[in-house]
Amino acid sequence: MSNINPSPAPSGHRVARFPGLLRRVLLPLAVVFTVLAASGWITSGEPGAPDVRTERLTAWNRDSIGGADLPSVASPPERIAVFFASMGHRKWMLLAERHPEVVGNLDGAPAEVRYAANRHALARARELERERVDDDRLSVAGRHHAGRLANRYGSLLREDRRILSFDPSGGGRAAEVFGDLDTARRISVVVPGVDTDLLTFERTRMRYRSPVGMAEALHAEQSATDPDGASAVIAWADYTTPRGVGVSAATGELAAEGAERLVRAVEGLPGDAPVALFCHSYGSVVCGLAAERLSDRVTDIVVAGSPGMRVSRADRLGTDARVWATRATGDWIRDVPHLSVGPIGHGTDPVHPSFGALPVASGTARGHTGYFEPGSDSLRNFARIGTGLITSVT
Repeated sequence: MSNINPSPAPSGHRVARFPGLLRRVLLPLAVVFTVLAASGWITSGEPGAPDVRTERLTAWNRDSIGGADLPSVASPPERIAVFFASMGHRKWMLLAERHPEVVGNLDGAPAEVRYAANRHALARARELERERVDDDRLSVAGRHHAGRLANRYGSLLREDRRILSFDPSGGGRAAEVFGDLDTARRISVVVPGVDTDLLTFERTRMRYRSPVGMAEALHAEQSATDPDGASAVIAWADYTTPRGVGVSAATGELAAEGAERLVRAVEGLPGDAPVALFCHSYGSVVCGLAAERLSDRVTDIVVAGSPGMRVSRADRLGTDARVWATRATGDWIRDVPHLSVGPIGHGTDPVHPSFGALPVASGTARGHTGYFEPGSDSLRNFARIGTGLITSVT
């Protein structure tokens, strides 16, 4: 973090020097905001679904099962795991049905029960949005938005999907698993960047620019790279990302909240399989802020198209995990000044040699969102890292 503290100047030169200082500070910031605006970081929002979590949490706190009180949702994931281990499958499913919005987001609960709970929560949310579609009190835009959400929830409800977390409040958050978390020998977690919500969680067009497409492509590539590796990949969009060109995209406030959630999510994973994080764009800010508190099972942190990790060097992240960095040809993030002025900016460019990250070739990848395209060099290298074949990374 750099501090601007110009040395005193003779009074006759202060007026001349101060505008120069302003230019040195404000010009890079102007470039930041211009590039963000021109590159799709600005979106227009639609009203989200009502927040139902407060009433659901109240019901959870008042309930019990088999004479035992339910644990606080703020309990450490290991405490949650012990609680579920103390009861049988029938009670798991009873809680999933009775408190789906809580159980489906409870780090430390078995993956099986979270999948079941989120199916109930998605069904409830879809019914609510279907009602909103026909609600004349809403604007035309509001009803249209409700219809889009209802369709998204219907897609997430497909039988073949494993939804690890789901929260429709605000723009919405979700996480999906590809592979089997319980038997995986290695786990990879994809942490996406700005403008990620339930409507952008997956895409039909530009499929591999969405968290679901990224994770799906990585899982397929890892399975091809190491067929006997039994890996699992999580599309982890379970934090509130910046929207628009406001200060949130250039500061770490939302990333700090996301880092807290990411730390808990990793702590709540079943088993003891090594974990690799693949952090794209603003997601690398989240990973940077989470690094020093992450579980020791995190062996690798990979950043792609990063605006910075809010430290000047990789060895200041406070982690023993290997830190990797890549940037594709034509990625506009290279034109964003990697600066740190007070709360603005995310620090040193992770691909710069002075940062000290291990370089990863992106080769045929193109642009800011092409890192997970099937057939790209970056995806092949990501799969090698995710499967532990790090000596073959180019």
